[in-house]
Amino acid sequence: MNVSKEIAIVEDDPIIGANYLDALKKQGFKVQLYANRQTAMLAFKQNLPDLVLLDIGLEDEPDGGFELCRTLRAQSATLILIFLTARDSDLDTISGLRLGADDYLSKEVSIPNLCARVSAFFRRLDAYQTPDLNNEILHRGELELDKNRFSVKWQQQEIELTLTEFWMIYALVRYPGHVRSREQLMQDAKIVVDDATITSHIKRIRNKFLAIDSSFTAITTVYGMGYRWLHH
Repeated sequence: MNVSKEIAIVEDDPIIGANYLDALKKQGFKVQLYANRQTAMLAFKQNLPDLVLLDIGLEDEPDGGFELCRTLRAQSATLILIFLTARDSDLDTISGLRLGADDYLSKEVSIPNLCARVSAFFRRLDAYQTPDLNNEILHRGELELDKNRFSVKWQQQEIELTLTEFWMIYALVRYPGHVRSREQLMQDAKIVVDDATITSHIKRIRNKFLAIDSSFTAITTVYGMGYRWLHH
């Protein structure tokens, strides 16, 4: 199943890049390695891959990966973007997720764990590309969610969401008032990430609603348990 899936690695350390490239090729993926933002962007203008693994510091650009993430997310909401970096401070993690990355991993992550996360993201992409014959449209107060079109509207305004963000909202609004734990959100969003990543995604989702409606309070945190959608 992996043969048609294309992965790009943007990593300026040739040894680290080669390790990831070999591991992912053994899983059956088509993989390309780029050493800097410029060569990656040239290639992506011709053809966007399905998933991009990004370092933050790229050659002489300390934040080149952040710039590339911002550009790629503007090009595609469904492209899977994963930071894989030695910079694992909370600030860097939050910055990466705010720019629209789906996940943020430390380079200390094991190769099997990395391959498992990549495969989980591709399972979700397959679900996205296989239309559900049941045209499920959910209405929750001022929210309209169309599962087939992967679209969410609030007060009749479209909200631009990544696939990860869409699945998290879908998980919450399906059962309004019910608390969804971080583990359940991961399961529903078909991703394998840590708690801090889930928290950052929820913050980013809230901010997107707040940009349209400054009084938005539908997503609430239930401390120690998870999150819920309040059906007003």
